[in-house]
Amino acid sequence: MSKQRVLGDAPWLKSGPAARVLGLLNRDGEEARVVGGAVRNALLKIPLGDIDIATTALPDEVVRRAKAAGIKSVPTGIDHGTVTLVVDAHPFEVTTLREDTETFGRKAKVAFGRDWATDAKRRDFTINGLSVDADGVVHDHVGGLEDIAARRVRFIGDPNQRIVEDYLRILRFFRIHAAYGAGEPDRAGYLACIAARAGLATLSAERVRMEMLKLMVAEGAAGAVLAMADGGLLLPILGGVAYTGPFAAMIAAERELNLKPDAVRRLGALAVAVTEDARRVAMRLRLSNAETKALDSMGHRWWRLAGMDEARSRRLIYRLGAERYRDRLLLAWARAGGNTDPAHWRELATLPERWSAPKFPLKAADFIARGIAEGPALGHVLTLAEDAWLAADFPLDETALKTVADETVTRFRRDHRL
Repeated sequence: MSKQRVLGDAPWLKSGPAARVLGLLNRDGEEARVVGGAVRNALLKIPLGDIDIATTALPDEVVRRAKAAGIKSVPTGIDHGTVTLVVDAHPFEVTTLREDTETFGRKAKVAFGRDWATDAKRRDFTINGLSVDADGVVHDHVGGLEDIAARRVRFIGDPNQRIVEDYLRILRFFRIHAAYGAGEPDRAGYLACIAARAGLATLSAERVRMEMLKLMVAEGAAGAVLAMADGGLLLPILGGVAYTGPFAAMIAAERELNLKPDAVRRLGALAVAVTEDARRVAMRLRLSNAETKALDSMGHRWWRLAGMDEARSRRLIYRLGAERYRDRLLLAWARAGGNTDPAHWRELATLPERWSAPKFPLKAADFIARGIAEGPALGHVLTLAEDAWLAADFPLDETALKTVADETVTRFRRDHRL
């Protein structure tokens, strides 16, 4: 039996792009409602994100009405009933109600339908199975309203069946719980995820990457990741040890420094102890080149940063840049445990806010003028000079720079007996 309640404070249903799409489809015997995450978020009073719409109208009718109204339509998944309508630069996925005729996991055969309850029961979690009509009435065919109130993430119907339909739902269970749930994960869903964990191996790396990076930055990520580790769900994903303690410590450090949650930085705390770990995780999750480089940099000798003074920190900022420096330092902090002075770590972590690395002021011409010929020798001398300049704590006055240049050339000639 379905339940209803009225959604208050939803002006986006009365005017604006979403209201225009609903008005277009809510006539001549057809009905349309907003479904899924937007309804969930509206009830939780958090930003909506994408607004998806379901309708009794067939895809061809959706396209016909859009064209008549001067609205752009894109057949993004028309074979599965989905058409994207673009209104005032806002895209809306409009999907015709569906019902399964045969189930083969993600390749289930579906037919278009007109029954809202049947369509809702095809979805993954009860809090995602709600719909709201243009009048603000929320329709609940799956028990989602009670679960919203309890902040409980629960599979619709049999958890085992829902997971077999798409093993990515294992990851979505923990990610959605981390973002919208409270307390321990729903036990029936948790046990079903553990029982089906071998199915994770069938998922593409790209789909796993997307869910894992979203999970990393969710509000309740620490608890959800710990539950995954306890259930043996992280090893098939990461291919190695998961460090849940440093992961929680990284989250705490970010919050203490008022840093925006960073998915790759948190992934490094969870899975990277050495650079070989970074490369393995990057390969398993098909991380982008930029993400892979960031993870690799974090894992490079982070343990040397413990007890580092400010002078050495400045040299590291110069070498790595402020962002890479902070990420590596935070990994060292997260792995240091509770036996070190947090004030010292805070000082080092915030150093880039107080100090910017100057540009190396000596040029090739300075050494050519001192008799160093162009070629490999000149490049070597410049490297030696830069190291000496860093060791001298970034001097910029002409006298100090002349001394660095002269001593570097002398050292080079002595070492090479020129």
